[in-house]
Amino acid sequence: MNFSESYLGRLRQKVGRDLIQVPGGRIILEDAAGRILLQRRPDFDRWGLPAGSPEEGETAAESIRREVLEETGLVLTHLECFGFSSNPAYERVTYPNGDQVHCYSLLFFSNRWEGTLSAANEESLELAFFAPAALPDLLPNMRRAIEMFWQYKETGQFQLD
Repeated sequence: MNFSESYLGRLRQKVGRDLIQVPGGRIILEDAAGRILLQRRPDFDRWGLPAGSPEEGETAAESIRREVLEETGLVLTHLECFGFSSNPAYERVTYPNGDQVHCYSLLFFSNRWEGTLSAANEESLELAFFAPAALPDLLPNMRRAIEMFWQYKETGQFQLD
């Protein structure tokens, strides 16, 4: 589905570039070597996590599964929620086109999936796994989600920011 047909795209047509509060999700896909899958995004030309907003009638889990499939070609076989991020210091974002959002993101993790990794879509310029010590230039809210994941792995406690 292209952006203009999505729920968020239709909302944008009504409110223009004004700040909107957007529910959504992000996911950390970690391979057996502990590397994290990142996508280079066309909107910012920077790296981030697979992420997105739900369409009408979708649950949070359905939404993140759809986003992962659309952005990576992978089908999740395991899904775990580890946190929630809404801190405006990280989650208030102005896109290069001027659209403003304050994201409220449920944070997910998976280390099990099926399929072949593919960046053949409009949302991913490139997909690659990165070691935690060698992460590229990330969007601040994406880096914060990864930090929260590391904290979750250390403590086992749901992360809330």
